[in-house]
This record gives sequence, structure tokens and C-alpha cells, in this order.
Amino acid sequence: MYYGYHRVSTKDQNLDRGIKGIEDFCKSRNYKLEKVFVDKMSGKTIDRPRYIVLKEDVLREGDTLIIYELDRLARNKKSISDELRYYEEHGIRVMILDIPTTTIDLPEETDSMNKLVTETINKVIIEIYAMQAETEMQRREKRQREGIEAKKARGEWEDYGRKRVMSADEFAKHYIRVERDEIGSRALMRELKMKESTYFRYVKEYKQKKSRINRSVEYVKDR
Repeated sequence: MYYGYHRVSTKDQNLDRGIKGIEDFCKSRNYKLEKVFVDKMSGKTIDRPRYIVLKEDVLREGDTLIIYELDRLARNKKSISDELRYYEEHGIRVMILDIPTTTIDLPEETDSMNKLVTETINKVIIEIYAMQAETEMQRREKRQREGIEAKKARGEWEDYGRKRVMSADEFAKHYIRVERDEIGSRALMRELKMKESTYFRYVKEYKQKKSRINRSVEYVKDR
């Protein structure tokens, strides 16, 4: 039996491209596609609901698993290798559509040497693709960490973490009243309808920004 699997990282990404790719491939080969299992979650983990069902409860020896792209299976080299080894040990063929050599159907009369050569070529290509997928994931995570740290350093939280109750500038206009002893922190907290943790996070952000501005002013004066 032939089964497909496709995954996207977020709910905003569209699964249609991968599903259609698998369906079109099966039609072109006259394969009867039983079902395409799909997950909408990160490729960092193999513990994905639909994938686990497919792997542990559906696929049997002699079946074929069709994947649109290698990094839809996993995003790091070890996980990819472990999964492919599992299928090899259980007699389940894996076709990866962005690695065409894995989709070649060898004639029954093909000798063992040619089969071995084909398998070796596939393993080398998969190894290269897996390394590329892992490298790309590491680069993406590095850029994400750098972006988050830069936002934190600038006190910009609008696009990071929890959704803001109000902008930093708006909070500053209110907090100035506390600095002028016109109102206490507890009273302002109630007035703004903020939780204590949120309020003091905003206070910390405000003071950090104010401190940076003061240092900049002092630097200009000294020059």
C-alpha cells in the first residue's frame, strides 16, 4: 500500500502544495494512494500526532511511504537517519520526491550489485540533503535568537513574547505620574488594569530605556 506524509511548521503555512505533489506523483505512476497524513507543527520533534499514527499503527512491511521533501520528515541529520533506518529495518520503502533517485523502480531482474549501487547513491544523496536541512535549521534558529536579543536590548516587545497591553510610549506617559508622586504604583496598576507581573515588566522596560537615553545625553555633553 502507498501512503503519503506531509508537514508544515505553522498553521499559517499551506499544506496543499505538498499534498498535491504526492497525489500527482501517485497518479503519474498509477499508484493507488491510500491516504496522506498531515501535521502542522515543528519538524524539531518526531513526536507528531499524525506521523506517529502513520508510523506505528498504519505502515506495514511491504508498504511505501511517500514524502514530498526530506525536511518534512525531520530537520536534523540524526533524526532523519534514525527514521529512515527504522523503515529499512521494517521493510517499508520510503520515496522522497525531492530526491528522484529514491523513486526509481528497479526491474525485478536487476542484479544485486546494481541494487547495492542504487541504494548507496540514495544514502549519499540523502546524507547531503539531511546536512543541508540541519544547517538551514541552525541558521534560522541563530537568526531568530539574534533578533530576539536585539529586540530585548532595545526594549521592543511589540513583536516578541506576549501581546502588549499598550505601547512603551503610552505606558511612559502614565508612569511619569508615578515619578512625579501624583499617583502610586498600585493605584496606576489598577487604573491601567494590569497584572502585577505585567506592570513591573513595563516599569523595568521604561527604566532601561530611560537609562540608555540618559547615557546618550551624558556622552554628547562630555564631547
